[in-house]
Amino acid sequence: MTINNRVLPELRQAYSQFPGFRLQEDLAWSRSLLVQPPLEKSKLVHTTNCMIPRGDGGEMLVKIYEPIERNRDKLPAMLWIHGGGFVMGHPDMDDLLCERFVQTANCVVVSVDYRLAPEHPYPAAIEDCYAGLVWMTAEAPSLGIDVKRVAIAGASGGGGLTAALALMARDKGGPSIIFQMPLYPMLDNRNETPSSYEITDAQATWSRLNNLTAWRMYLGEEKDTNELSPYAVPSRADNLAGLPPTYTCIGQLDLFRDETFDYVTRLAQAGVDVEMNLYPGSFHCFEVFVPEAEVSQRASQNYLDAMARALHP
Repeated sequence: MTINNRVLPELRQAYSQFPGFRLQEDLAWSRSLLVQPPLEKSKLVHTTNCMIPRGDGGEMLVKIYEPIERNRDKLPAMLWIHGGGFVMGHPDMDDLLCERFVQTANCVVVSVDYRLAPEHPYPAAIEDCYAGLVWMTAEAPSLGIDVKRVAIAGASGGGGLTAALALMARDKGGPSIIFQMPLYPMLDNRNETPSSYEITDAQATWSRLNNLTAWRMYLGEEKDTNELSPYAVPSRADNLAGLPPTYTCIGQLDLFRDETFDYVTRLAQAGVDVEMNLYPGSFHCFEVFVPEAEVSQRASQNYLDAMARALHP
């Protein structure tokens, strides 16, 4: 389905000019689209790179962002999980966003460089994210963070990993999480919802074909899709009770729209406090692709403010 005439005018040019990911044909080229040129660092945020243990016993990079001027008081913390459909992306691409979280929510942000599929299929990514959460809370004294105020967040594929991580932390009995923010999350490999059939444009920021391909790369060809863990596919979780309060948002022209609706509904039915914003005329990752647009500024400020409220109740 062509949705170009439904896209907001302020977003339309970027949507029509994006070349589209080609995961099936050229994964390396697709990954190159997410490589960001070096950005000027904020003078108010200090960034540190650190190697920590990952899920398989190896090492992975984490990036730590914190206010340059901070006193001895412990700060709340947020684990950030970058997007990229489980097959693309790197923490570097979210430097600016993580700096904004630090400044808006007055917190420490730890961003994890989890392993990517298809080289490292499930459960590598979620194991690495959980290892990052465990490391962050264990290192609370050296990081100067308050373990009673820890949140997790991510976007797109990182949003799906955020939802999976909340389930895993609940089931393992910790670390304790007071808030989760899975933004326009990638939750369901079945691709059966109406919205999953709506976005088929080749140049879409995330199309049905790319979604099918990414799930196949992540789960592997031989997986019995009827016996998948909710840590792999969060939409398959039978029980959402006991999860932390949640914020999410999504564009109306995002193929994840309906699976997000279903997730939010089930959270609410399970007694989890949940807030959601829907943005008409907006496609997947619209605020990343067109950050200067009014709707993008409004959307990003809304989720930055939601994190600030959660970490400073």
